[in-house]
Amino acid sequence: MNEYERIARVIRHLEAFHAEQPDLATLAKVAGMSPFHFHRLFSAWAGITPKDFLQCLTLAHAKDLLQKGASVLDAALTAGLSGSGRLHDLCLTLEAATPGEVKSGGLGWKITAGFADSPFGQCLIGESPRGLCHLSFIDTGDGVAALGALRAHWPRARLQRDDAAAERLAGAIFEPPGDRPARPALRACVKGAVFQVRVWQALLQVPPGTLVSYGRLAAALGNPAAARAVGTAVGHNPLAYLIPCHRVIRETGVIGDYRWGAVRKRAMVAWECAASSNAADID
Repeated sequence: MNEYERIARVIRHLEAFHAEQPDLATLAKVAGMSPFHFHRLFSAWAGITPKDFLQCLTLAHAKDLLQKGASVLDAALTAGLSGSGRLHDLCLTLEAATPGEVKSGGLGWKITAGFADSPFGQCLIGESPRGLCHLSFIDTGDGVAALGALRAHWPRARLQRDDAAAERLAGAIFEPPGDRPARPALRACVKGAVFQVRVWQALLQVPPGTLVSYGRLAAALGNPAAARAVGTAVGHNPLAYLIPCHRVIRETGVIGDYRWGAVRKRAMVAWECAASSNAADID
């Protein structure tokens, strides 16, 4: 069992029994570790103690973030902010694949792809000549299926396996927000319909530790009635975490479904919230 699988076990337990305020010994037992080693593992992963992390999983906290997040998103979109101006976040330049590239299925491209560890379990990262083109999370034993999905997305590209390159990219992608003010710039090239790409670009304006609803995101794009279409675009995001679809939740504050698992989505939201709070304390 890797570190994230232990964390996921604990998050599931906290979701089910947070009202009981489980103590350290109980959570350590769920993780299959001693209290000392569990506390050290969890604090290293989240940046805060299990007790403090519990607040980040509550519905009330999600609703509070959602309320604050709507105005943040609107302000960012209205000001036309780009990714490079976002404090404590990744700088990602997102470009859409050209019609010719889409039609060719990546003919003539070499996509370097590999598996790497992340705070949210193993992931598959693919990089094309025009930048990152794939990032997905996988569960144990699903590596073959994940590679198959990447091949299906770019069927005529040549895939080259390179786990070392993927590990280097993962180190840049998953560095906790707030670890340093300036983070490496990344390029990405995605294949999607015009509306999908607009949704993905808008998501890049949602800061870490902030949430937005499907409806508010649709309204910010100038089409308040398109919440369902926004949800579809979010569900087809080809770059997990990098395009932060995990920051989109329901109007009620409920975290909701996630392409790579609801527990993983909740872990991401709380992890970013904890890291952003720590950064604010340091500032």
